[in-house]
Amino acid sequence: MTSRPSAGRPAARMAAGALPVVLPVMLAGTLLAGCAGQEAAGGASVPPPTSRAVPTWDGRAVPSAAPAATPLVFAPPLPRSVPVSITIPRLGVSAPVSRLGLRRDGTIEEPPLSEPNLTGWYEEGPTPGEAGPSVILGHVDANRRAAVFHRLGELRPGDRIEVTRRDGSVAVFAVQRLVRVAKDRFPGELIYAEDIDYSALRLVTCGGAFDSRSGHYVDNVIAFTRLVT
Repeated sequence: MTSRPSAGRPAARMAAGALPVVLPVMLAGTLLAGCAGQEAAGGASVPPPTSRAVPTWDGRAVPSAAPAATPLVFAPPLPRSVPVSITIPRLGVSAPVSRLGLRRDGTIEEPPLSEPNLTGWYEEGPTPGEAGPSVILGHVDANRRAAVFHRLGELRPGDRIEVTRRDGSVAVFAVQRLVRVAKDRFPGELIYAEDIDYSALRLVTCGGAFDSRSGHYVDNVIAFTRLVT
């Protein structure tokens, strides 16, 4: 299936640490550049994220699904309803979901570093469970502490992600593939605006090696998931 902005959705591109939109051409850049580094001020440190062993991806096409231990049964899309919380049993994650919009300069907002356990849903896209690619962002570490998606690299095909929605329903997704992509190759349009007729959820955080010169991680880690029964 081709990747292009869907009608009514902004085209996306990555630059300067966030996601500028409403531009016709997708460029590379970084996402969640605010993730604090392992060598934060004051000498404190956090364990490195478990993402260096995650397979690398060139960002050119959505990676094929990896085989799960149990065959997956996909579910039809749900009506629109905004997410309020996310649970990832394998990682012990239970976190609220905030709403992320666009800044005045056209870049995507990020969850505040002062709330390491807070995730954020990009509200210009589909809601989790709705047809299309929904996206939830979370920091890997913040303020010298491991943050909500610190262990995202430990996910495996078939692992469940549960998103509780405002209407009381719970959208359950299964991991299909986990990849790591260089921030300067992040395919914003493909992640945020791929033209699909099923419900997908992408979880995104920082990862890979830590660059002490820039104070940021060099990669993004992305979990591709799909709605299941």
